[in-house]
Amino acid sequence: MEENKKKPLGFNIIKPDPTDGHKGFGKGALSLDNVSPVIIDVEAGDAVIDVGAMHARSVVEKGIKFLKTKEEVPNAKPYWLVWVTVDRKQEGPYYAGVTACEMTVDREIRRGYKSLPEHVNRMDKSLKRHIIVDHMDDKSKKILSDFLQNHNQEMWNNSAEELKKGLAVE
Repeated sequence: MEENKKKPLGFNIIKPDPTDGHKGFGKGALSLDNVSPVIIDVEAGDAVIDVGAMHARSVVEKGIKFLKTKEEVPNAKPYWLVWVTVDRKQEGPYYAGVTACEMTVDREIRRGYKSLPEHVNRMDKSLKRHIIVDHMDDKSKKILSDFLQNHNQEMWNNSAEELKKGLAVE
């Protein structure tokens, strides 16, 4: 194994509040600085951070025309786009918001399915510290749980029980 291999891209770590020092301008605005998109390849059993997904330009999404229904892409491969927001509390950093969106892609015909409004709304929910993972299949929950723990065990330990229970597989 090569010692000087590039370290994989990590989560956007908490930056100072951009509205600090301002009397009111920008207050209440949400910052995308602390959110990172994680793409889960269900069949391959892996998850990666792909910042291109912030603008629907992840490796999985590039070159794909997305259609309005899953039925239009019957042989598509399943993926999840998971919005992960990190924050800091007294105990240290933690996964504050985690929301998952379904996506399917058929590379052969360059077509896929995703609901853009759902992706935008789930990113917003993640920013607002919601946990929405209950609709994921067990295999995907396990992939995400393992990925978050392996990425940073301390952040996982500091995270809400709601996240841990939501990703628990029976």
